[in-house]
Amino acid sequence: MTTKKQKIGNWFKNSISAKMLTVGFLMLILLIPLGFVKDLIRERGFRQTEVIEEINTKWGNQVVLNGPILKVPYHVYVEEKVFDEKTKTFLTSQKPERHTAYFFPWELNINSQVQTKPLERGIYESVVFSSENEIKGKFAQLDFSTKEIKEENILWDKATLLFKTSNLKGIRNTVKVTLGEKEYALKPKFDNAYMNTLESSYLADLQEIQEQPFAFESKIAINGSSALQFIPIGKETNVAMKSNWHSPSFNGNFLPDTEGKKISSAGFEAKWKVLETNRRFGQYFFDSLPDLSDFSFGTEFLVPIDDYQKTERTSKYGLMIIGLTLLVFLLIQISSKIAIHPFQYLMIGLALVMFYTLLISISEHQNYLIAYLISGIAVVGLITIYSRSILKNPKFTLLILGSMFSLYTFIFVIIQLEDYALLVGSIGLFIILGIIMFTSRRIDWSGGQ
Repeated sequence: MTTKKQKIGNWFKNSISAKMLTVGFLMLILLIPLGFVKDLIRERGFRQTEVIEEINTKWGNQVVLNGPILKVPYHVYVEEKVFDEKTKTFLTSQKPERHTAYFFPWELNINSQVQTKPLERGIYESVVFSSENEIKGKFAQLDFSTKEIKEENILWDKATLLFKTSNLKGIRNTVKVTLGEKEYALKPKFDNAYMNTLESSYLADLQEIQEQPFAFESKIAINGSSALQFIPIGKETNVAMKSNWHSPSFNGNFLPDTEGKKISSAGFEAKWKVLETNRRFGQYFFDSLPDLSDFSFGTEFLVPIDDYQKTERTSKYGLMIIGLTLLVFLLIQISSKIAIHPFQYLMIGLALVMFYTLLISISEHQNYLIAYLISGIAVVGLITIYSRSILKNPKFTLLILGSMFSLYTFIFVIIQLEDYALLVGSIGLFIILGIIMFTSRRIDWSGGQ
């Protein structure tokens, strides 16, 4: 029995296969704390998202603007028969039913000045904006011909002007519209729809719009976050936007003109021109005004990859870093016959896992670069000093230092890249595999079985 135990002990001590199995088993064990760290990173990321959403809700969410729109009521007479008991006959009368027509402007010109700024709550930060929007244009002759509405049935004196927006809370001024020579203040109307309504009082002298165009002008100052978009309801819609935000994403149904578009670290400028023929709706609606927010266009104030996203991406390479680092120690052990206990492998692995907890905790108070440098230097320094006491050879210690420095530098470069991350990562892994194959070619893998 004693001899059998000695054989098993010698096999674990001298066999390359046993050493590889031991290191592989330890890697599987290290997946447990690595998984806990990934869960922690995701939890902190979700918490950041919740705080940012709360900040944005109080400041003002995404902004979609639609208007101005003329709302003109009219009468349609419906024949109604009433039975008369005295005469025992049906009496016919014309009963008026009230309907509504909605007309869009012939020209719509919007000049938007957007100023972004950070808002902080504790360790979390959100990017919000304040916009000054100058809206000008004109209404021309209103066409009731498709409904065959007689002129005398149009209630010109009951007409009003509408604006619609997704974000009433963010409006910072009393919205007024100058139509012709008169100014009208717009007031909110109760509505559970996504696009909230601002409506004016009854318009004066609107019937004159049939004879000559009516110019309008309005200014809306509104706070928001995430995105600022407009709905192209003009027969010709022109939008110019200027902002200090350095990372815009032009989204929606229409992209800005390539001419005049400028993006730099100081901000951006963009212009859009949308014609009636470019969209899937006309210049008027009768009876109901649909939600046209699906046709909106504008700018999303894209936040670059934040530190939680970078940390989560870094943690995805955790198994690779642990595996390659332990593999370097294993190759040193096999080639030099230096004894490394499984407990020492475990300590090295746990130190590698600690890199990610350091990274997430420091990045909440410093930027990602500083957090990565501090965490990397701390872990590489700790393992290098520990390996000096294990390997007792300066050359092997420098090899550990060099390999870990190269690994962490390689991962940092990949994280910073976006379009070329996969390409650089694939090439890097190919080179690492080649180096391992080259350095291990002289090892007698059959030794000790």
